[in-house]
Amino acid sequence: MAGHSKWKTIKRKKAITDNRRASAWTKLIREITVAAKAGGGDVASNARLRKAVDDGKAGNMPNENIERAIKKGTGELEGASYEEVTYEGYGAGGIAILIEASTDNANRTVADIRHAFSRNHGNLGTSNSVSWMFEKKGQLLFPITTAPEDQMMEDALDAGASDFEVDGEYYVVSTEPTMFHAVIDALAAKQRVPESAELAMVPQNLVKPEAKDAEGVLKLIDLLEELDDVSKVFTNLDVDALDLEESDS
Repeated sequence: MAGHSKWKTIKRKKAITDNRRASAWTKLIREITVAAKAGGGDVASNARLRKAVDDGKAGNMPNENIERAIKKGTGELEGASYEEVTYEGYGAGGIAILIEASTDNANRTVADIRHAFSRNHGNLGTSNSVSWMFEKKGQLLFPITTAPEDQMMEDALDAGASDFEVDGEYYVVSTEPTMFHAVIDALAAKQRVPESAELAMVPQNLVKPEAKDAEGVLKLIDLLEELDDVSKVFTNLDVDALDLEESDS
């Protein structure tokens, strides 16, 4: 989904600044802890933990912080007990918003999220109000300078990818969730290292809102992502259409 991958590209560039914030490490540590709690502290056998640790290292987190977070997750060290929660709702113009969070106080988290929606003409919805519009996929982004398109497509499909497309300056390689790390490893063996990689909730269809509604949705997403309890925010906002609209004005 080209618009979705473009949105991920925008968020990745934004993260270069965000990673300078203390809150970035807070989110990374929490994800490592939750992943270790859910699947154990062995990075080799816990794919989610491996991804969280890789993200921590990419964010220049010291190894001792990573190890401490893992031990808190496995119970070897005392720490806050987090539960994973998903919230769903609509932004301005009927744009779907899907939020993944981990929290030690669900009442605080839902209050903060509801407040963010209300400030930007959105509404927090009930379970499955928008999640049916998304499907979980692995997504890897490679600069188009990585390899010629035909070769990159062949390598990706041979590695077990489910889809391949070109989106501007990037190749977008999609995988089934269970094949996420296998595809990364197979491509790495061919010196194809992604600029970003994540397990994402990808919208089945994108929606183009009016310009004023799009502005409200973008503000809402920024507010949500600033919350420490929020891990990821997904949307069916058509960023490609927004760019086209702005270039025409």
